[in-house]
Amino acid sequence: MIKPLPVLWLMGPTSAGKTTLARSLVERLSYQEKLTPVHWDGDDVRNLLGEDLNFSPESRLRVVRALVLLASITSESGVLTIVSALTAHEDARQLVRESLPQLLSVYTHCPLDICIERDPKGLYQKAKAGEIDTLIGYNEAYTPPEAPDLEINTSSLSVEAGVEALVEFLKNRGVLAPLLTDATESDDSWHE
Repeated sequence: MIKPLPVLWLMGPTSAGKTTLARSLVERLSYQEKLTPVHWDGDDVRNLLGEDLNFSPESRLRVVRALVLLASITSESGVLTIVSALTAHEDARQLVRESLPQLLSVYTHCPLDICIERDPKGLYQKAKAGEIDTLIGYNEAYTPPEAPDLEINTSSLSVEAGVEALVEFLKNRGVLAPLLTDATESDDSWHE
């Protein structure tokens, strides 16, 4: 029987570094630890669901529902699963907590001025220009989650240091040790 693995869920405001950390963690675990984690990103899933989605609370919750379903499937298949998503509202956070019993939540944050400076998608510039009025963290405050399992301030850490913090966190929670043991002790021979 396959043992479900915890889901590492990175949440935080736009441009706080969720996706960057998640992708870098996947790369680190894949190449250095020889694991095969899966990363589900909120923007990718939003694009997959189609153009009929907007940034209303209902559409945002629809994206989170899809992420929860994908994360649940991969976790229950014994795959280390990493999610990066805004997850700004309490209804979404409650859905995540209730649906993923082995959830490990990570709050990535940094000051607004640094998020605006980073702005890889140009969303803060659009919000400043009045082209969009739904940017959480700018048009509406991003309320930090209550009692995340880990907080990472990306304004004071390099990407590498943030990834190392995540690896140490996973090791301390006992997530990586069994996977690394299984990976190094696997027997690829056929048995009759």
